[in-house]
Amino acid sequence: MSTAGGAGLIPRADRGKIRPLPNNWSGFVSDQVMKQAMISVAIFIGVTASSLVVRKVLVSVLHRWASRTKTTLDDLLLGAIRYPSLLWCLAIGLYLAIGTSALPAAYVTYSFKVIHVLVILSVTFALANISARLATMAVHETGVALPVTGLSQVVIKTLVLSVGVLILLDTLGISITPVLTALGVGGLAVALALQDTLGNLFAGVHLLMERSIRVGDFIKLESGQEGYVIDIGWRTAKIRMLPNNLVIIPNSKLAQSVVTNYYMPETKMSALIPVSVGYESDPDQVERVLVEEAVKAAGEVPGMLDDPAPAVRFIPGFGASSLDFTLICQVKEFTDQYLVQHELRKRILKRFRQEGIEIPFPIRTVHLTRDREDDGPAH
Repeated sequence: MSTAGGAGLIPRADRGKIRPLPNNWSGFVSDQVMKQAMISVAIFIGVTASSLVVRKVLVSVLHRWASRTKTTLDDLLLGAIRYPSLLWCLAIGLYLAIGTSALPAAYVTYSFKVIHVLVILSVTFALANISARLATMAVHETGVALPVTGLSQVVIKTLVLSVGVLILLDTLGISITPVLTALGVGGLAVALALQDTLGNLFAGVHLLMERSIRVGDFIKLESGQEGYVIDIGWRTAKIRMLPNNLVIIPNSKLAQSVVTNYYMPETKMSALIPVSVGYESDPDQVERVLVEEAVKAAGEVPGMLDDPAPAVRFIPGFGASSLDFTLICQVKEFTDQYLVQHELRKRILKRFRQEGIEIPFPIRTVHLTRDREDDGPAH
């Protein structure tokens, strides 16, 4: 039996009924594939371009509408969807182009799943950002005494992303129950490996819930550093010192440290200015001069308050070479005391010179005695 050209595989009776393929058949198939590919590309470009035009018109209309409203909610929503909407336009173009193509059904199904995954992820991230910003805006506009820090925003975003991941798994046909079980078992191992990190995380949550330290408070640590709390994150807290340097301290150490909060129970506080005069000075005159200068400065020096009224106390009292007084005045917050003390000391010095009140130099009297048994010089 001859098998040349495959003729031996065809029964003898049917050999005359089968015609050979035309020589240009491969070119015909290539032309069909190319034509279908060009149609799919044209659909993708046309639909995507149309979607981008519609998006641009809608964004422009919404932007003009948002600029005329007083609330910032619409601006926030518009900013959150501005960039994800570009991906959505591309997704619409890909969806229609693949759906009308001649690709096998399996490839079309897989492509649609990829598009669904990208869209769900983009929507999830957009909603996470919107939720965090909405929480911040709601606290600031309503004046509710709730802390809004990096940690709280991370918690909000994590919750939204978790819901998005569950929806994504359901879309892909993956059962959630085994995943949750695996996460529960793996979570124990992760917790043991990340004890320090989790300790700082829960310490940060404790600080936020207890509200003994809030963002914006001026605090002083037992180690001596002092400054404004600018953020309490998931691992560390950041404190901006007066020289404009940052102190970064783990949440667990901050929770265990002895902290002086100068903003609690209120920001107003007393500034104490020690003043010393000579023993020949009249205490009543000194008190009157100090009170007059402080009352006058209360309406002129920024940050100094006139209620409660300034007061003078003869404390600590009798010094080694001076009478020591303490001028007590009120300031709006901790950092205002520096300018207040600066201005008051200049005014007090000028007034003392006018009143003839002397600020003494330290004086020490040294008595020299001579040993009776030795006529030599005293030692």
